[in-house]
Amino acid sequence: MEFSLASFNVKNLIGPDREYYEFQSYTPEEYAWKRNWVANQIVDLDADVIGFQEIFEEEALVDVIEEASTRAHALNQAVIPDRGKAYHRKVIFRKLGVEPYDEAALAFAPNAADTGLPGKRRPGVAVLSRFGFSGDPEVIQDFDTPIEIPFQPLRGLDGDLEAGGFLLHRLSRPILKVRIPVGGVTLTLFNCHLKSKLGEYIVPPGADYAPEEDLTRYDPEGRAMGALRAAVRRMAEAWVLRREIVAELDAGNPVAVMGDFNDGEHAVSSEIVSGEVPFRNYQWMLRHDAESYSDRYSADEARDIDAAVERFRLHSAEKLFVRRSLRDMVYTTAFAGVFESIDQIYLSRHFHPDNAARIADMEYFSVLNDHITDGSHPEAPYNKLASDHGQIKAHLRLRDL
Repeated sequence: MEFSLASFNVKNLIGPDREYYEFQSYTPEEYAWKRNWVANQIVDLDADVIGFQEIFEEEALVDVIEEASTRAHALNQAVIPDRGKAYHRKVIFRKLGVEPYDEAALAFAPNAADTGLPGKRRPGVAVLSRFGFSGDPEVIQDFDTPIEIPFQPLRGLDGDLEAGGFLLHRLSRPILKVRIPVGGVTLTLFNCHLKSKLGEYIVPPGADYAPEEDLTRYDPEGRAMGALRAAVRRMAEAWVLRREIVAELDAGNPVAVMGDFNDGEHAVSSEIVSGEVPFRNYQWMLRHDAESYSDRYSADEARDIDAAVERFRLHSAEKLFVRRSLRDMVYTTAFAGVFESIDQIYLSRHFHPDNAARIADMEYFSVLNDHITDGSHPEAPYNKLASDHGQIKAHLRLRDL
């Protein structure tokens, strides 16, 4: 059985004449253009499961999906011969057709920080599944008990000095967790949109804006502090996601994670989500309880450690594809001439080609990124309505176990 997983940051999807950020909204004509563009991308993706980011209102997403289904029906009518024709079973017609989303299930996670106030809106995420869902979707954003991240005191300081810490009450955007039945397997899927690199600046009491936002009085130190806050928040959110992933893997469930990580694959936040890469040989490493230079891990311990690390690791679908295809570049965003991938699909070891007990093989990885520009082209204003992200898709096939 073939199936596919895709991630799609649609960039600010909301209905017409609805101010999402301050002084930003779509006219009816702009919304019609965006609706048309997003629907076309969904048809081109033709994925069984799609994780969406930057959804401000569920109604707009439903509208776009319905339009995509209408176009899929029209396309199928045009390219697929009816059963009365002898050649209707040829493989090429299966490849040309697109399955509509009429019967697909949609889960939407609104942002807990979205009050609906015009100009102050906050986006959520969603998952569309042709296979439906097993059980109710779960939204992870607010914590009954805040997460405290203490920092270790630095060595060499007198006394037990306070080293500070970070307290997390809420994620900047929700994580949507769903269980999807695929053939005889139930896949746990997380769709996320981690904190962006945009700086976090604090507005003083009684002020209309943070001083760092006034670029006519450029404050390099304050801007750097804003970037630090954003990075710390993004890494903390990555750890929350990692905690949920580990719980699923510990229960033996296959896992897929997708979304806008706002960081590349080798960034610390992405590595927190995917897990550690095993050390080449733990027999070289001093034991945690070493009492001499020669206290190293044994061969049996090294093997067990390696197995434990691998058990909780996730693997980039993009890199699994690059490994087998020799393709040298995939990108989903561009800014200031830098093209990179910040949209990711990660898969647990249940999908890794080196795992003899894997449940599925990833056969291909594709990206729709022809619309991506770095702002230097004449068509750059088009990016207001199109997404500023490419769409990625992992093509998988369940194995006969």
